[in-house]
Amino acid sequence: MTEAPYLEARAASPALPAARGELSGAVLSALRDRHEPRVHEEAVDQAEPYGDDLQLALYVLYELHYQGFEGVSDDREWDPDLLRLRKILEGRFLSALRADVPGEANAREALAEILLEPATDDGTSVSHYLQKEGELWHLREYAALRSLYHLKEADPHAWVIPRLHGRAKAAMVAVEYDEFGAGRAEDVHARLFANLMDDLALDHTYGRYLEAAPAQVLCTVNVMSLFGLHRALRGALVGHFAAVEVTSPPGSRRLAKAMRRTGAGTAAAHFYEEHVEADAVHEQIVQHEVIEPLLAAEPHLDADIAFGIHATGLVEERLAALLLEAWRDHSSALRVPLRVGTPQTA
Repeated sequence: MTEAPYLEARAASPALPAARGELSGAVLSALRDRHEPRVHEEAVDQAEPYGDDLQLALYVLYELHYQGFEGVSDDREWDPDLLRLRKILEGRFLSALRADVPGEANAREALAEILLEPATDDGTSVSHYLQKEGELWHLREYAALRSLYHLKEADPHAWVIPRLHGRAKAAMVAVEYDEFGAGRAEDVHARLFANLMDDLALDHTYGRYLEAAPAQVLCTVNVMSLFGLHRALRGALVGHFAAVEVTSPPGSRRLAKAMRRTGAGTAAAHFYEEHVEADAVHEQIVQHEVIEPLLAAEPHLDADIAFGIHATGLVEERLAALLLEAWRDHSSALRVPLRVGTPQTA
């Protein structure tokens, strides 16, 4: 394979998005006009925990801990008024997740569930659909939506490192080292995804497709930030990481085939082929060198790890249902249409 020339990804902070309701409007107004967020308690109580308004408000508040936003001062990351509001919104989201996932499973049972790849496609898998029926426009939509995570891939999981110790910490760092390119900037997984977007004639600017992303996409990113930013949820973050690594190889294999079948481009296929190989190894490390030592050291985190695995499955299932319903109806799953340009790689 001929390697594309390495180009540093554009790192400028994105512009603030448009509001999707009272909660996100209050957050955006506070950031734009430099005042405290003005939110009525009833608005929080009545907000749909998985809905566009609450999820966008959370996404924007979490993004202050990543790349921030154009025109927003870096010190707003720790603004006490914003943090108080974030805590309330997180409470709504976390309560919904806890109510909607199984409460009795332990970590080993939850892992066993996702280790078994179904023998046949039950019609709920996005990667199966894209492998068999996906067209180039489906792949572009999928990549645009997934860019909200993949352009910060592994960043949320890095927050767990100072909260682990011993074997679990060493193994987690080893996996993250691979995710961040093993010391090679051109192999950082976020950079590989930017290359994929170039092949698909998409704009790989960080945060570019936030406006296009429905709430179901925001949930998949917010759940990582929620777990990552709270030491009390470190077990759930490890569970989330395990779910990502265990389910990645078979799904990535199908997505690589979809990219090659549709002629998406070499870099587009390479991103997923890289994950087939790397995540098969990571899956074993996470199971035996992260989770097992963590359970031995902190057995009280057992239920939290299971919760993280199941919560990941829940938000991914909600996203899959949205995508498949739209695509089978020959409709776009995006909130706003894509602008497709000229591929930027050879």
